[in-house]
Amino acid sequence: MPIRFAPSARWLTALCLAAGSIGVAAAPDAALKAAAEKAQPAVIDSLREMVLIESGSSDGAGLARMAAFTEQRLQALGFKTERRKATAGTGADIVIGTLQGTGRKHFMLQAHMDTVYQPGILNTQPYKVEGGRIYGPGIADDKGGIAVILHSLALLRERGWADFATLTVLFNPDEEVGSIGSGETIAALGAQQDVVLSFEPTAAKAVARQEALLLGAAGTATVTLQVKGKASHAGAAPELGRNALIELSNQLVQTRDIAKSVPGAQLNWTTSQSGTVRNQIPELATAGADVRTTQNGAAEALNDKLKEAVQRNKVVPDTETSVQMVIGRPPFVASAAGRALAQRAQAIYAELDNRPLALVDMTGGATDAGFASRSGKAAVVESFGLAGFGYHARDEYIEVDSIVPRLYLATRLLMELGQP
Repeated sequence: MPIRFAPSARWLTALCLAAGSIGVAAAPDAALKAAAEKAQPAVIDSLREMVLIESGSSDGAGLARMAAFTEQRLQALGFKTERRKATAGTGADIVIGTLQGTGRKHFMLQAHMDTVYQPGILNTQPYKVEGGRIYGPGIADDKGGIAVILHSLALLRERGWADFATLTVLFNPDEEVGSIGSGETIAALGAQQDVVLSFEPTAAKAVARQEALLLGAAGTATVTLQVKGKASHAGAAPELGRNALIELSNQLVQTRDIAKSVPGAQLNWTTSQSGTVRNQIPELATAGADVRTTQNGAAEALNDKLKEAVQRNKVVPDTETSVQMVIGRPPFVASAAGRALAQRAQAIYAELDNRPLALVDMTGGATDAGFASRSGKAAVVESFGLAGFGYHARDEYIEVDSIVPRLYLATRLLMELGQP
């Protein structure tokens, strides 16, 4: 449901934003800032411990170790925990923690335990500290996000904060493969919340100049186009065949721009396969497409358009063309309440020596914020994790000087949101 701000909170937010626009920000919460600074060594210890647990999306043993780590940490913070098996993929555990408070609003914090790296990656990409950066596979995406959640919760616990009806934490094991076994759990829990903060990383300042929060991310889908023809000898009797490759080529050309007629949809044909030997007319040809969507219902509308289009303008008689779409993550588009939430975060960040915080409206990547926001009931904002770079690549790192500000942001924002 939309967040209803008390008049005093609206006034404070407006004042902070106005002050930021003229270069003057509200004074920080000195005690909270000092607590965040004191917590930084412990955050680094947590990062190291997690990075040394290899937990690729297909590494069941590593994911079990990450689940044990996060569950134990949540229990130490007073959370009641449960594990739910992911319904697809490796079937690793989703870790869910819940805590009852004395307030009125329902909050959820989410991050993922899996990485894209294969077992043994630490042999070639070890954990290391160099200057103001800490390197390690998965350290930014998304073990940094987990660390911010756990240590922000510790800061809140130290303050005795209980201004929430329920506080839910979700760590899933399959984000890097589309949350194929956890997406529905995220969506169901997201529908029960007033606010969801998602802790994917933000781009390092060395790359993006300033940190950011994300207000939109594309949904995903895949399309498989299949043409069935008839095989024949390519030299002695080609006329007896029905060339599936030729018909596939025709279909790809006639559908290459079809997404332009569907608001909020993008389609790109990216793979194809046909034939096994040179001297045979191919009887089967397939192609695959990457689909991105920025509006709910766009994938379904595109699917209908594709199925209609492939039945027109056939160039090879007696061939059959079929379309199959598999929809992945729904698109994430922040609601008005989500945007207001992000603006409050900007004002809080400005308390730290006018530290800038950009708001990014849309990215072509995908995020679990799409599942969390699918019902439209919660205010959802993405990218509360640490600032980093090199995700899914060599020498992934986080910037050490983002630790304290990100702890301060998450903790201070929750405290403010919990106010009656």
